[in-house]
Amino acid sequence: MAIHITGDAAADQVLTDDPFALLVGMMLDQQYPMEHAFRGPAKVLDRFGTLDPERIAAADPEEFTALCSTPPAIHRFPGSMAARLQELARIVADEYDGHAERIWTEAADGRDLMKRMQALPGFGKQKAQIFVALVAKQLDVRPAGWEKAVGDYSLDGYRSVADVVDGASLQKVRDYKKEKKAAAKAQV
Repeated sequence: MAIHITGDAAADQVLTDDPFALLVGMMLDQQYPMEHAFRGPAKVLDRFGTLDPERIAAADPEEFTALCSTPPAIHRFPGSMAARLQELARIVADEYDGHAERIWTEAADGRDLMKRMQALPGFGKQKAQIFVALVAKQLDVRPAGWEKAVGDYSLDGYRSVADVVDGASLQKVRDYKKEKKAAAKAQV
């Protein structure tokens, strides 16, 4: 199934074709608009020539940071994200033989998958839950107990990146975030 997150057909194709790209896009989805974060892997591919985790991990850190910082940068904080991306690549190369999909396809159950995700740089509990829901809903990777592990993100129509990929509009996600922010301010 094709993934549609970025609004850019070429960037979405990179996410569809490469599990590491999808993982990187989710990692970059922090303090940065989601659709821009998920365009990051395509930028790296265009500039670096590959998304091979071993080659990214082995790249000169200064040169890789410069590549990630070239406008348009991969993130609003390109230096720290370039370092985080190289660390993510090292983990995928060392622990999963360069195959990011092994993180989710070889998980024993939902708890194990959450543990694997949270061991990655930039993946706290919520981001891990969203990503597990994304691979469940889009890639049909549903280890036993995944619904319990991700909580409300497993529900149909729950507004998260998993549901944007599942067909909900970006505007609905933005509206939901605004509603939550307004409700939080009203409680203060």
